[in-house]
Formats: sequence, structure tokens, C-alpha cells
Amino acid sequence: MKIASDFSELEYLRRLRLSDERAFDALFRHYSALVYRFAFSYLKSRPVAEEIVQECFIKIWEKREQVRDDQPLKSYLFTIAHHAVLNELRRDQHHLRLQGQVAAGRPESVTNEAEYEEMENLYQAALEQLPPKQREVFVLSRQQGLTYPEIAEMQGLSVKTVEAHIARALKTMRSYLRLHGGGILGMLLAWMLEKH
Repeated sequence: MKIASDFSELEYLRRLRLSDERAFDALFRHYSALVYRFAFSYLKSRPVAEEIVQECFIKIWEKREQVRDDQPLKSYLFTIAHHAVLNELRRDQHHLRLQGQVAAGRPESVTNEAEYEEMENLYQAALEQLPPKQREVFVLSRQQGLTYPEIAEMQGLSVKTVEAHIARALKTMRSYLRLHGGGILGMLLAWMLEKH
């Protein structure tokens, strides 16, 4: 839904600076699809593109008092989205390097059996934080390599529901790993949570 033509973006930005949630909602509805298409065009992942949209608008809300009248919000949003996409692409390259090490046997960084076991235990503990259906969908996708449509058919769910399960599972597991997985082990586990 677009911003009404008789109510300017400038007015919405002024109201946003005053913490007007309705103005924020109107701006979100006006621009979120554009940011999503931009992120998806580079990342080819719906859940990650949706996360970037959320990240962009969270930053807009957090910095609402600093939003300027002389800079179109669209430009500001796309600057934030551009940085977020670049960060995600850098993360992907890192994950691919780690995946190559894992495919060759075991990550070079995991120097002994104890570290490898600790990494596996941390991953399983993060997995256990998920509700049963979410965990089942996540395992089918990330560990068994099934596509979202395949999982949807197997589980009697819509593809959108599968995507929602995966997005929530990723968020929960990332939060868990941030809290419990410091250092190299948390970094090594990050690649397990992505599939491109």
C-alpha cells in the first residue's frame, strides 16, 4: 500500500521523528517491498531478504530522531540495505570456505577430537531449542538437503509455512549460538545454519 498522494513523505518523516508509529508503519508499507526486491536480487533467499528488510527498518526506527528532511528516505534505506547485503555476501563466502574444509574431512580450525565434539554438542543444543515441528522442518532442509517444496509436500504444509519455520529456526539458533558459542566454535557453526 502506497503513501497517500495528499500526505507527503516529508510529513511522515517529521511524524516519525516524534516516534509516531503510524507514520513508521506507513513508511514501512510504502518501501519494504522495494528493499525486499533489492536484497532478494542479490541473495536469492527469501528468509535472508526478509531479515534484511527487518534490519533496515529497525535501524530507521532506532535512528528516527536523526532522520533528515533533506535526504529522501529511499536513499537512506538503500544505503543501509546495500551494507547489509554486502555483509551477508561476505558471510556466505566465509561459509563456503568453511564448507570446503568440512567436505574434505574436518575443519582445519578444529584441531582435536574434543573441540570437534564440543562443536557438535553446541549445534545439537541449539537444535534442541526449537519446537518439534520447526526442528523437523529445519533438519529436513539443512541436514537432509530437501527443498522447501519437497518438505511442504512431505509434511502437508504450504511452502510459505516451511519458509516461516526455517526463518524462525535460524533466528532462534543464531541467538542461542551468540549466547553460548563464543569463539571459533560459534563461527564454525554459523555455516551450518545457511543453505544457498
